[in-house]
Amino acid sequence: MEFNDLKKFIKIEDKRLRGRFGNYKDEEKRILARTVKLGEEFGELCDEVLGYNSFQRQEKLDNRDAENLGEEFADVMITILLLAEVMGIDVEKSLESKINKINKRYEK
Repeated sequence: MEFNDLKKFIKIEDKRLRGRFGNYKDEEKRILARTVKLGEEFGELCDEVLGYNSFQRQEKLDNRDAENLGEEFADVMITILLLAEVMGIDVEKSLESKINKINKRYEK
């Protein structure tokens, strides 16, 4: 998948979510809802990471699906991109800028 494909998906998913959960006149509600959703998705990722490292009770480990870990990473990434979309952040530009800053740390 190319980054442009992901950006297109985020635009489509943003429209779907606006249609399903209401097109708030107050964008603060959408921002807060997506921020809370990010917390939820991050919690699910943390749960999967604990399972990956066998740091959970045996009953949970017995029911663990190894494929969920990748899906939880994807959920966090999609939710971050949806939050950035509603806040008008150009994630691609921000990533390029941040990567350049990180690379400059190692140029010496």
